[in-house]
Amino acid sequence: MKVGIVGAGMVGATAAHALVLRGSCDEIVLVDRNRELADAQAEDLLHATPFAHPLRVRAGDYDDLAGAGVVVLAAGVAQRPGETRLELLGRNAEVFAAIVPPVLEHCPDAVLLVATNPVDVMTDVAARLSGFPAGQVLGSGTILDTARFRALIGAHLDVSPKSVHANVLGEHGDSEVPCWSSAAVGGVPLAAYAARIGRPIDEAARQRIDDGVRRAAYRIIAGKGATWFGIGAGLARLVHAVATDERAVLTVSVPIAGFDPAIEVPLSLPRIVGAHGATEAVMPDLDAAEREALARSAGIIRDAVVALRGG
Repeated sequence: MKVGIVGAGMVGATAAHALVLRGSCDEIVLVDRNRELADAQAEDLLHATPFAHPLRVRAGDYDDLAGAGVVVLAAGVAQRPGETRLELLGRNAEVFAAIVPPVLEHCPDAVLLVATNPVDVMTDVAARLSGFPAGQVLGSGTILDTARFRALIGAHLDVSPKSVHANVLGEHGDSEVPCWSSAAVGGVPLAAYAARIGRPIDEAARQRIDDGVRRAAYRIIAGKGATWFGIGAGLARLVHAVATDERAVLTVSVPIAGFDPAIEVPLSLPRIVGAHGATEAVMPDLDAAEREALARSAGIIRDAVVALRGG
């Protein structure tokens, strides 16, 4: 499969690097308005292929995306000092208005994978610009937040995070909802397993893990300016699921009806991801507090979507 990546900055380039290491595709094409940057990233990435998988990596223009099965949208602008979130949204919506039409022109059947933040609202922008069926446009959503949640639970219990089954739902942002009530380790409910091994998930542990998930981006950005390794790996994981028609259950952002009768709200739920993008949700059992928190998170996203659309 050919994979296109529009936006050759740190997120786009790191996603490409993760794809090279995974070997999930045959070809990667990097497109960026700064062609010199795209050329440099492609050349550097190509030099990694002898250590991983012998796929083709090159820079190109939109017509070079023809035939791509997945196009990652990682282009966007950074927030200016004093700029409001809505102003940032407006400028990134303008970026998408410039890049989505030429992507559609040259690969009308591709799955669009949105990485640009704020990812839930930008997923709505891409979905409206494309007119694609539900799920053919998906945002990376809380795939990274879910990974953080599983990694921290695994560290607390001294087990592999791959054996932890736990999800973060809702917004990729401050209102996200870690689902403690349905979390499990190797099929055993989390609380029962933790108590059994003498490492209970008490209130202090929950608060520490919750803070580790919810505040991670702030700490990373404070230390190095942006996050890219985690999300790059998450994007590669999603591309792999599409390229192999894996039908893996992953937390991704897709517009969904049900939280507001007037508008589909893009938010993350566990969904089956395969060749056609994201399909049906695999909704975990939620307790009352989690259901309330998810509705509140959906409302925050809804308000941002409505504001961006001009009311």
